[in-house]
Amino acid sequence: MATVTGAIGIGSKWLLDKIVGAIAATGINPNILTFLGLVVNFGAAAFFAIGGFRTGAIVIFCAGFLDMLDGQVARKQNRVTAFGAFYDSTLDRYADMALYMGLLVYYSVSGRTPYVILAAVATAGSVMVSYARARAESLIPLCKVGFMERPERLVLLIIGGLFNRMGPVLWVIAVVSTITVIHRIVFTWQETKAGRTLPGIKLSL
Repeated sequence: MATVTGAIGIGSKWLLDKIVGAIAATGINPNILTFLGLVVNFGAAAFFAIGGFRTGAIVIFCAGFLDMLDGQVARKQNRVTAFGAFYDSTLDRYADMALYMGLLVYYSVSGRTPYVILAAVATAGSVMVSYARARAESLIPLCKVGFMERPERLVLLIIGGLFNRMGPVLWVIAVVSTITVIHRIVFTWQETKAGRTLPGIKLSL
């Protein structure tokens, strides 16, 4: 089994490298791939809004592939920049919110108020997980504690869409995202209290 999975891994890496090489050879700006990923996520959000959960899940998977490619292509072309990282992160936030807005529209039109609230809480939790890390890392070197990062959230949305179990998935995202934010708050408090802050950071009592 280990040999089979190893062979699959090697084959997948070979195929990905070929795809990345071919795309990089076109000279396309990686930021364009990032933008295309956002557009594809908007398409997934539109399917969510009309109740096409399974189709939306498949579209999210395709968007995730684009999201993976932009960084790989940037490295292949030696075009990794600080702005590119900022741009990618910003558009990721828009993509995330678009998906939840699609669910908000669906549940609102369906008259399912409890699920509208649940989707709103999941949206807030998802945004705050990213914000808490970004804000913490303006003070301390690293804050990756907690579980509910963007890849985990997207995988859950894909699972919820494919199996038409979006309600339970939103509950998991809402609850675990909130726990992750609290974990990051506590961790940042501990790090700053211990004086493990970035150079130049002045703390007030």
